[in-house]
Amino acid sequence: MKKNAAPYLLVAPFMLVFLLTFIVPIVVAVAQSFTRTGYAGLYGEGGTTETFAGWDNYATALANANFTQSIGRVLLFGVVQVTVMIAAATVLALLLESAAARWPGLFRALYFMPYGVPGVIATILWSFLYIPGLSPIVDALAVVGIEYDFLAEGNVLWSIANIVTWAYTGYNMLIIIAQLKAIPAEVYEAAKVDGAGPVRIATSIQIPLIRPALLLTIVFSIIGTLQLFAEPQILATIAPAINTEYTPNYSAYTWAFQYNDYGVAAAEAVIIAAAAFILSFIFLRATTGRGGD
Repeated sequence: MKKNAAPYLLVAPFMLVFLLTFIVPIVVAVAQSFTRTGYAGLYGEGGTTETFAGWDNYATALANANFTQSIGRVLLFGVVQVTVMIAAATVLALLLESAAARWPGLFRALYFMPYGVPGVIATILWSFLYIPGLSPIVDALAVVGIEYDFLAEGNVLWSIANIVTWAYTGYNMLIIIAQLKAIPAEVYEAAKVDGAGPVRIATSIQIPLIRPALLLTIVFSIIGTLQLFAEPQILATIAPAINTEYTPNYSAYTWAFQYNDYGVAAAEAVIIAAAAFILSFIFLRATTGRGGD
């Protein structure tokens, strides 16, 4: 065997898996978005046919008011929820890495624990705290004269944001803590010699040096926001304000498995993926000016 062939043989298994699990699904989804499925017979018992649809599926998706509204809804959701979550994760990480922190390992595990709960289970658990007549929170608010319906049309989006924040704050906190631990001890010692206190160290040293971790968590959160699906789907069973196209992913699911229109569903999926890429790229360009380094 030639020496220059060895690297290719070593990476071949990875490339094969990467091709089958990443590239092929993207190519199939893009191809599907340009096709229209025809059904023979009342229930499709006569078979199906695939025809080329051009840009019709994309036109249908973008003309669908529910889909465009869902995009605006998750953008608003992301601006508020991601900001709150990353701020909370940063504060927790700084507190747990401060010299005065007690039992940091225990609290790191406690804050990270919600991430281990599957999204469906987390939503079911929180739904018991949202349902009027069953929720102790709603009852406690009623005692002090506050009538609040977590599942009302104007509130349910933020009830979902609360679940997502609860689940992912600890995960982002660990990424930030890993970056904090990479800061050399000499930097802290020099700051203390100069008379810097904990607040000055946090604002002038730690936060600037954890900027790569903050950018990484924000990009992950932007992508995750556009993929929002399980939480609204579960809450839809108890919240009439959530329709079957409440988020872009939920809309694609509905078109695929309720309307049996896989072409439009694929077009919406491609639009969601393109939006995630464009938003992440714009954010990285705006914050780094060099495309993400």
